[in-house]
Amino acid sequence: MSWNDNVIEQFRTNNGVVEHFGSHLLLLHTTGAKSGEPRIAPMMYFAEPEGLFVIASKAGAPENPAWYHNLVVHPEVKVEQASDRGIEEFDATAEPVDSELRDTLFNRFASRNPGFAGYQE
Repeated sequence: MSWNDNVIEQFRTNNGVVEHFGSHLLLLHTTGAKSGEPRIAPMMYFAEPEGLFVIASKAGAPENPAWYHNLVVHPEVKVEQASDRGIEEFDATAEPVDSELRDTLFNRFASRNPGFAGYQE
């Protein structure tokens, strides 16, 4: 079982709570940019007044993660998110943020989760 498969299983078994992450993850359902196949990516998210945000950091790698490319080609997604009522599912449309909002949000996120600050380097 891959790391992602394990996280997805824990998420669904424990109503959105995953060891080492608590309830700060969501499952993002995308469509493969090249294959057209359904994909699921567990990831940390930040709930902000402007909406839900994920960071395409790939742990600081110089290239974007595959799911980011999927969103560029197929922005319609399904989200599984933990709530007080269990796991809620909803459809959404992903959109990249402009550089000014990106900097503002990233600074906010990095102050709450310093690991992200190191990724930018």
